This record gives sequence, structure tokens and C-alpha cells, in this order.
Amino acid sequence: MILNISHVTTYTYSGSVRSAVQSLRLTPSRFDGQRTVRWQISIEGGQKGGTFRDGAGDWIEGWSLRGPLTGVTVRAEGTVETTDLAGVLRGHREHVPPAAYLRDTEATRASAALEALSAEAAQQGQNGGALGLAHTLSGLVADRIAYRPGTTTAHTTAAKALEQGEGVCQDHAHALISVARLRGLPARYVSGYLFADASGRPHEAAHAWAEVWVEGLGWVGFDPANRCCPDDRYVRLGSGYDAQDAAPIRGLAIGAAAENLTVEVAVGAAQQ
Repeated sequence: MILNISHVTTYTYSGSVRSAVQSLRLTPSRFDGQRTVRWQISIEGGQKGGTFRDGAGDWIEGWSLRGPLTGVTVRAEGTVETTDLAGVLRGHREHVPPAAYLRDTEATRASAALEALSAEAAQQGQNGGALGLAHTLSGLVADRIAYRPGTTTAHTTAAKALEQGEGVCQDHAHALISVARLRGLPARYVSGYLFADASGRPHEAAHAWAEVWVEGLGWVGFDPANRCCPDDRYVRLGSGYDAQDAAPIRGLAIGAAAENLTVEVAVGAAQQ
């Protein structure tokens, strides 16, 4: 599938700020299931600084802006060609050992309820090996956390989302990461884009899912929010221990002003 993507993030400030710096993980990943046809990142009035590929294989760009500033607009747009690899992240070059992703964070720390869900999955998927267990874990997370936008925040933990039984893709990913790690399976958070959900209905274009390490296969993606593995409707940006670690944009503004954030993302299929 050939997908056209537009991602515009705008920060507005209640007063002027002296300067701002941005660290961007906004470049599509390089692996066998994904090829970037064209891609451009820009920040109005910004100066591009250092760039590098980190140990997880993600491309990072640093940008800086001099004030006074009343707002910052970050634009990423381009075209990506995708291929369905049934969720397997084949051909992705990285150096971080999978075992590093057994580490908990505040967002993924297990509760008694998450431990119980993980144990239930182990009983149901005990004959399917690591891959079967990962599928069972993803299915149970989807069963126990209903997809309902507006019911959680950026700071909601996996434990809280499971307790209230509803959330969004970020919550599904955090919960799956938590229960997978409890079963000794390395797992990580992935940020990216989604063209449409499994039924073909429009979906929030900025999306998130989880990847679980399966010995013999490598990293395999699971999207509990849509009850599937990522296919050619998905565009992968980057990964991390949790949503904060994998955030496409991380930044800092210097100055005493309140900040307001708006994000507009559109993903459309190009003429094949």
C-alpha cells in the first residue's frame, strides 16, 4: 500500500518564550515491510541540529528555535510504501538487546489485576509457545479494556486503564507490555500511523501498538485496539519502553508561559 501522511503539531504559548528545543522521532522506520518514498520534516523558524540513529534503530533529529516565540509548528509529511509482513519486524537494524525491554516503567508497572490477567493468559496459551502466548495476551487486553476515546489521559497507567476497563491505543499498548513482561517476554511501545481499522472505518491516524520479542521470529507487533497484528495499513515511526520514551516529539521551551498543544494527522491511500 502507498500512503500519504501529513502530521502537524502546533504549540502555542500564553506569552513569549525565550527559546525552544525539540528532539524529533518523526522519520519512518527502515525495515523490509516499509519503504520511504519521500519524507520531509520542518519547523517554522527552526534550526536543524544534530541527527543520529539510536540503538533501537530510530532516526532522531534535534532542532532549536530562538525567541521571542509565541508558538512552534512542527510539520512531517511524505509518502511511505508498506508491505504486510504479518506483524514481523523483519530487516530492522538495531543494537539494543531484547532483554533490555523487560524493564518496567511507571506507565507499565504491574498491579495485582495485571498479574492475574497475565497468569490467565499463560493457562490459555500454554500450548502455543511464545507466539501463541503473545496472541492470547493481546486478545485478553482487548477484552478487558474497551476502546473509548476521552476516558484516559496521557499519564494514565496500564494498571489504571485495566481497573476502569476502558482507554485508547496507548492504554492497550501499555497493558500488553506489562503482562508480556510478567511472562518473561520482552515488550516495547511503538508509535506510528494507521490508515484505517480492521473494518475499514476511519481511525485516529496517529496510532500506537506494542511489539513482543518471540524467539526465532524476532519482534512481532500486536495491536489490541484493533485485535490484529500490524499490516500494510500501519506506518512505524519508533519504539521505546513506554509512550513517553517513544514519543515522536519531545521538547522544552524556556520561559514562563502556559503551553497549549494541537495535533493534526491525516493518512490517505495514494493511487496504486
